[in-house]
Amino acid sequence: MSAAWGWALLVASGLTDVAWAFATKRSNGFTEPLWSVVSLVLLAAFIAMLAKALQVLPRGPAYAVWTGVGAVGALAVGVAFLGEALDPVRICFAGVIVIGIAGLKLAG
Repeated sequence: MSAAWGWALLVASGLTDVAWAFATKRSNGFTEPLWSVVSLVLLAAFIAMLAKALQVLPRGPAYAVWTGVGAVGALAVGVAFLGEALDPVRICFAGVIVIGIAGLKLAG
């Protein structure tokens, strides 16, 4: 696999991580059977994609990108679908995360 495909797979893994976090929230502590199954399937999927991507990518920047996609994505999903608050402070710190990720990627 090329590095370009590795980055694409890494971003897909991060987005799947966001979907997993949403499904896990909807599982209500794994008391909702359908959402519990969806959560576990998404968990397996994002771990498999992450492991495959890390075979060809530098560990530090790749993990930073993955966690950043998950953190900012989870924030966006929480605001859009779960009624979580969005204020200037959260926007600012999400921006700091994105800038840090971009910096790590560009520096590498």
